[in-house]
Amino acid sequence: MNVKHFMKDKILLFEITEELDHHTSERIRKRADYEIQRFMPQKVIFDFKKVNFMDSAGIGLVIGRYKTACNYNGTLELINVNEKLKQIFGMSGILKIIPIVDNFSAKQIS
Repeated sequence: MNVKHFMKDKILLFEITEELDHHTSERIRKRADYEIQRFMPQKVIFDFKKVNFMDSAGIGLVIGRYKTACNYNGTLELINVNEKLKQIFGMSGILKIIPIVDNFSAKQIS
């Protein structure tokens, strides 16, 4: 699986390094749910720097992890989202509940 995770100071970062489609989203979902339950972070961050393609399964992945993080009193943020993905997130309505943060660097954790 091409997703890395890093935990530091109650922040859990997932670095996604592949396209988000039906097949990859399911594997990432299982891993993310496991790590969120394991660490119970205050903040979950998905780093989209290396993602060039995402379909509706990726949207479902993000919304589901948002709900999971909230169940553990955490929040979810997105970083390094390219313009194409911003449009997809915007049209889906995700950006009304999940922010894209531009001033966070994955290097702060990894």
